[in-house]
Amino acid sequence: MAMCLPASLNFKEDYMKSLIFLSLILYFFYAELLLKAHDQHDGLRHWEIPSHDPDRIILTFHGDPSTSRAVTWRTDKTITKAVAQIAEATVNSKFTSNDIEIDAATEAFDLGQYKRNSSLIVHYHSVRFQDLKPDTLYVYRVGDGSKHWSEWIQFRTAKSTYAPIQFVYFGDAQNDILDHWSRVIRMAYQTAPNASFAIHAGDLVNTAHRDHEWAQWFKAGGFLHSQWTAIPAVGNHEFSSVNGGSRRVSIQWRPQFTLPVEKSLDPELHETVYTVDYQDVRIIVLNSNENLEQQTEYLEAQLKNCTAKWKIVTCHHSIFSPARGRDFKFARQNWKPMLDKYNVDLVLNGHDHTYARGHVPVRTNKSDTPTLGTVYVTSVSGPKQYGLDRKQILAYNSQGYLSDKTAEQTQFFQVISIEDNTLSYVAYTVMGDEYDRATITKDFATGKKSLKD
Repeated sequence: MAMCLPASLNFKEDYMKSLIFLSLILYFFYAELLLKAHDQHDGLRHWEIPSHDPDRIILTFHGDPSTSRAVTWRTDKTITKAVAQIAEATVNSKFTSNDIEIDAATEAFDLGQYKRNSSLIVHYHSVRFQDLKPDTLYVYRVGDGSKHWSEWIQFRTAKSTYAPIQFVYFGDAQNDILDHWSRVIRMAYQTAPNASFAIHAGDLVNTAHRDHEWAQWFKAGGFLHSQWTAIPAVGNHEFSSVNGGSRRVSIQWRPQFTLPVEKSLDPELHETVYTVDYQDVRIIVLNSNENLEQQTEYLEAQLKNCTAKWKIVTCHHSIFSPARGRDFKFARQNWKPMLDKYNVDLVLNGHDHTYARGHVPVRTNKSDTPTLGTVYVTSVSGPKQYGLDRKQILAYNSQGYLSDKTAEQTQFFQVISIEDNTLSYVAYTVMGDEYDRATITKDFATGKKSLKD
């Protein structure tokens, strides 16, 4: 005799089957949407794939550091409208009731224009914070204005007058960035957590246009990029051809860094040559890869009428190279005379994958005791290392350069502190051990300086 199930039981079973079927349809539909949103990302690690949420957040200078900052970040292409919010920091979360929202400029960027990248359209967003108060702690976040936000991030504006500052300086990160450079920048943060900014002296990556390497650089630095304002200089490894075309700066450089534009310079130099004035310290960033003659004019213009108490120049190639097979003769012939003439205090370089600190003593006449001219530093923060060319270093004596400290096969970071009439420079190994120290003392009335090792 056939058994009949109650009608209610048949209905429940059919209903459950329908729910399961509908869920499967929705799942595959959503998965298809995600694939379309991300284009082709085969081979990308999960931390390389953009999403609705902001990633690669980085602060840069654009305008007066006491009243402004710029922030840039990345999302997938579905985020077409982005914003940033900013407020004065408070001891509790009530600052959110006073935040100001600013619309971001959004730029679509095709990673696939370089053949070694996966085909992927991403969006870069940028905002300039302006009319800020000097010496004030601010909180900001970036996102789509709705559900997809970064965390709240703090930074402090510069003072409007001369005051103590501290910053860090890195030579080439370049190779195996996530594996080996990450511990350098993290140790730097442990050593100088309150640093106001970080100078990156070129070769941030090894292959100019390869996004995987930029992904490593951002991941290695993590939140530090969004908190320490970056001053990046372009290195030779930030230049390469795109699929056999002409050699050019990294396709990611301008979308991912919002930097000052010196309109007096040729467009090819925009956002690679610029000046930052931070609390009576002038920092001049040069592009030692191209159009050097025009930069010679720019350098003199930035130094000629400069009244800053301290003058610092950074570029990638070493003016006094300590490594074998390296020689930036143009800079010594054309830039060094201006560094001497205008009493530049410190030059920070990379490129040579070794460590060297030296200085140029200055004599006003033959009977005078020499005073300090410019201190030159070459350093490396990544794992790629070269040997020193001690013969070449000695040969620079004829050009007025005296070597003070050298090293090879060591990853470094440097912390520079300025207070009153003293600039203190300390080089640390990746393990956090002090390796080298120098102190410049300056008479601001006469410009005369002394050096203590």
